[in-house]
Amino acid sequence: MKPIIRKENVKSLFDSKFIKVFDLQYEEGKHYFDATRRPFEKIVAIKSDAEFRQMLPDAVTCVVILKVKNESPKLLMTKEYRYPTGQFLMSPPAGLLDSEDETEENPILSAARREIKEETGLDIQEKDTLFVINPLLFSSPGMTDESNALACAVINLDNLSSLSQEGAVGTECFDGFVLLSTEEAKEMLKTGKDKDGIFYSVYTWASLMYFISDLWR
Repeated sequence: MKPIIRKENVKSLFDSKFIKVFDLQYEEGKHYFDATRRPFEKIVAIKSDAEFRQMLPDAVTCVVILKVKNESPKLLMTKEYRYPTGQFLMSPPAGLLDSEDETEENPILSAARREIKEETGLDIQEKDTLFVINPLLFSSPGMTDESNALACAVINLDNLSSLSQEGAVGTECFDGFVLLSTEEAKEMLKTGKDKDGIFYSVYTWASLMYFISDLWR
């Protein structure tokens, strides 16, 4: 039988604009701790089963595949500075869902479209494809209730002249793009590192796997 975490047994330990920590008392004298972006009323631990099954993710990660004219398809990655690691990590375009996205017909795709534009300069056109791969994946549920959806964009281009990182906002810091062939993606999966010997995130791993599996076709 699963422990029931009731609202009255949840206490705030730390509260800031970007991160919060809650004490989840799941039995008398027994505590678990949750680092989250969510305000108290939206933390996952206190949702009913029905609310849990209908909730939206915190963010969306985008598997972006470029089909450039007369070339084989490539997986588009960015080199993004990740402050907790102190490194530029090879990363797929990604970003948080905004409150405005929640009013859209498909909040995940609304956020994906915006984040792809901001981080790559690419607009999704009618000739392109944009779809949800997975509606919600927990990042590290032993530590946080944070979650990401996975979306896929297959974008048709004549050339790469429209690629740009000038739309970066807030703390975002980029150092260029990397376009990976299927063989290069496989090599990254085998070694667990990029060509510079740098480790990468689980969402990069998922993007590599989805690309080489051909499930996007």
